[in-house]
Amino acid sequence: MVSATTVDPQEVAKFEAMAAEWWDPNGKFKPLHMLNPCRLDYIVDQITAKFGRDPKQINSLKGLRILDIGCGGGLLSEPMARLGAEVVGADAAEGNLPVARIHAEQSGLDIDYRHVTAEAMAADGEQFDVVLNMEVIEHVADPQGFLTACQQLLKPGGLMICSTLNRNPKSFMVAIVGAEHIMRWLPKGTHEWHKFITPDELFNLIDKAGLTPVDRKGFVFNPILWTWSISDKDLSVNYVTASTKPAKAG
Repeated sequence: MVSATTVDPQEVAKFEAMAAEWWDPNGKFKPLHMLNPCRLDYIVDQITAKFGRDPKQINSLKGLRILDIGCGGGLLSEPMARLGAEVVGADAAEGNLPVARIHAEQSGLDIDYRHVTAEAMAADGEQFDVVLNMEVIEHVADPQGFLTACQQLLKPGGLMICSTLNRNPKSFMVAIVGAEHIMRWLPKGTHEWHKFITPDELFNLIDKAGLTPVDRKGFVFNPILWTWSISDKDLSVNYVTASTKPAKAG
């Protein structure tokens, strides 16, 4: 059993306060806009490899049902819909959803945005081919319960992609001192360092949730070129994992 909710109300309030700025590339979500192409490359590569699709096809995700949990303003939901997927965007911060819905409508996209928790959707028996769990787990009250709900939301043979921040002195300096205090990319207090999760800890949590970790990579920022890239070796700050649900539910 998972807990009734793993939502942290204080974390929800932080993101609701910034909701109007989701689609402003120079606003409070500037770091996500900068990172998004790198995230999308990884996500599309993992999904198309898992489900035998051609990533070069414009509708490479057609027929797949994808959940973007913690969808915010829809920065990932919209590209998934453009690639042909049936997308549900869920967020515990209700204030994010009007922004997401309006932007999707203006973009001519049909996305099912919902103010709902992962636990509530799991309790309703909803299931998806893919769960995108991006930059969410460091904001929940119970990471293990949250991942268990995500596992329940996957169809047998499904894929979860989960990204977060490593916990070490470098991540403190880069993600909190650098991003929040020096560069002021994010409001102070957006992240709490003690909630960051090391890659080994996350793999252990994923395994306990009933999923099989299959990949992990780093997202690395180059301050000289001002670009992000995917790294096989450097998981010291931002990183992403892929895991699968056994084809036969255990």
